[in-house]
Amino acid sequence: MKNEAINIYNERKQRQAKEMTFSDLTSQEENQLYTLDKQYEGEEGECLQVAGKRVTPILLAEAMRTLPIEKRKTVLLYYFFDKSDVEIAELLEIPRSTVQYRRTSSFKRLKRFLEEHADDWDD
Repeated sequence: MKNEAINIYNERKQRQAKEMTFSDLTSQEENQLYTLDKQYEGEEGECLQVAGKRVTPILLAEAMRTLPIEKRKTVLLYYFFDKSDVEIAELLEIPRSTVQYRRTSSFKRLKRFLEEHADDWDD
């Protein structure tokens, strides 16, 4: 038992010698711990110009956040995962007509949000 405790103590000491806290990192080392997607840095190539309004990925994400979770799931499944209304209805265990209603009402709500806020997000 004593030898096992010594082994654990030695392993812990070795691990601590290799570890450091985030506060001890230099800014260069800290920057190597993460990356940013270019599309969220406001690149011109990633934006859409629609009806004279600039739609950025950040604006679109903010518009999606305004939707209730059940409508957001429906929109994501339909537009981003290419699921049909029938497939979504089966996945969410709801009637197909509810899926269609959620999708169309969400689309109207997103459109209204984007029309109202596109100029506010122009960076």
